[in-house]
Amino acid sequence: MASCGGSTTRWRGRHSVARRPASTGRSEPAPAVTSAISVITPEDEPRIRRLLARRDPRLGEVIRRFGPCRLTDTRTRRPFVSLVRALTSQQLSTKAAATIFGRVVDLVGGVERLTADVLLAIDPADLRAAGLSGQKVAYVRDLAEHVADGRLDLNGLASQTDAEVEAAITAVKGFGRWSAEMFLMFQLNRADVFPVGDLGIVKGTQLLLGMKSRPTPRTMLRAAERWRPYRSVAAWYLWRLVEATPMTPAAQGNGRASRSV
Repeated sequence: MASCGGSTTRWRGRHSVARRPASTGRSEPAPAVTSAISVITPEDEPRIRRLLARRDPRLGEVIRRFGPCRLTDTRTRRPFVSLVRALTSQQLSTKAAATIFGRVVDLVGGVERLTADVLLAIDPADLRAAGLSGQKVAYVRDLAEHVADGRLDLNGLASQTDAEVEAAITAVKGFGRWSAEMFLMFQLNRADVFPVGDLGIVKGTQLLLGMKSRPTPRTMLRAAERWRPYRSVAAWYLWRLVEATPMTPAAQGNGRASRSV
């Protein structure tokens, strides 16, 4: 495994609200974000799939159904753009989020010009006119300020531990633990992240285990123990399982669908 790596991804789709994971003690399962730096590479992916399939036959069936994991396909060269997209997309449908983000990109003159300095030079009223709420305008400006003054070193995150990355991301207004976990998985391709607060992961775990009701974070973490140290890959397949499973109207109304790539 490589020691570090990363860049960024596009966070598409609706965003689920991350719920606080169950507290952990000596007898509790391990937390979702670990301190080690372990990164998935395309070369690793076939071996990881085989390992997970041997450890968990139920997950193995899902892996065979959906084929290669595409987690490592999600890196791009613009982490700032990805974070702005994440903020603008919060609590919106995929279509609405794409429309508003497109307006912001047009406002700055193209995605290549969507940088912290350029965004800070935009009149907040123009960002509001593009469709951002007042709160989201404050969030994207706080993000831009953190990047511009060096408090958030996006390039340096690749060499930091998962816990350090989470602390850096959540120091910015509008970013919680879920956002940090998505950054770790889809931008830095960290190997062992398991976002128990993501609605898609909750539903995917429920489907995989054949449970009638939604599992608790504690139950999810216990189930995911066999997937260590590659829980990010397992999570990717749980998202695929949910996408391929028709949801009843009642289930659809229980919360926003999670994003996945």
